[in-house]
Amino acid sequence: MKSTTTFNSWVTSPQPNPDATMRLFCFTYAGGNATTFRTWHHNLPNNIEVCPIEIPGRGRQIKAIPHQKIAPLLTEITDHIIPFLDKPFLIFGYSMGSLISFELCRLLRSQYNLSPLHLLVAARRAPQFPPEKPLISHLPNDQFIVELSKFNGTPQVILDNPELMEIFLPVIRADFTLLESYNYTEKAPFDFPITAFGGLQDPEVSHNALQAWEVQTNASFCLKMLPGDHFFINSAKKPLLQYISQIILALPD
Repeated sequence: MKSTTTFNSWVTSPQPNPDATMRLFCFTYAGGNATTFRTWHHNLPNNIEVCPIEIPGRGRQIKAIPHQKIAPLLTEITDHIIPFLDKPFLIFGYSMGSLISFELCRLLRSQYNLSPLHLLVAARRAPQFPPEKPLISHLPNDQFIVELSKFNGTPQVILDNPELMEIFLPVIRADFTLLESYNYTEKAPFDFPITAFGGLQDPEVSHNALQAWEVQTNASFCLKMLPGDHFFINSAKKPLLQYISQIILALPD
């Protein structure tokens, strides 16, 4: 099914695929941007169109003010993503992106009666699971940077560069503020499958916190543990994409 929908600063596509039968919307981690997924189309089935979502404060939206609360961000995402839901779709979220993906699915269900074929979450505890680490968004810059370095996702050369950190720090802090101000509310589980991915050496997200995603669906749930720390999206990219490919190929075309 071809689509003439034009991509924009919110909904991007590194390799537009008008002949795709379904779309994969991707949300990245705190401080990240849509380029995280720029090469994913090379390793996924050719019936899928990869559509990374760019939220304010980074990439194509570098001049926009980043959100510190999830509700207004979800409203804006929904406004821009609706025209692209003319095909069956999946949603993938990594770390912060997992929480955004989860709440986006809730919003699409309640306001539009729309649901993905599958929700894929990675490197993030289930939304109802309590924080396992102290909150850091309120810390002074020097302490915040120390805590940030423990995630092993920001190159040390950037952390040690005051000029670069002056650019990146407001966005990263806003993302952590968004995460740490989130309040979970109990609602009915989803009727579509959820697959969670975790890093075997991730000190930030425990196996129990990942397994807890199971209660968010009445359909099937699967937990896949991959080698790597919190940023196994880089170190275990190949097996991650292999698992995602298997999920896509198992869907009716």
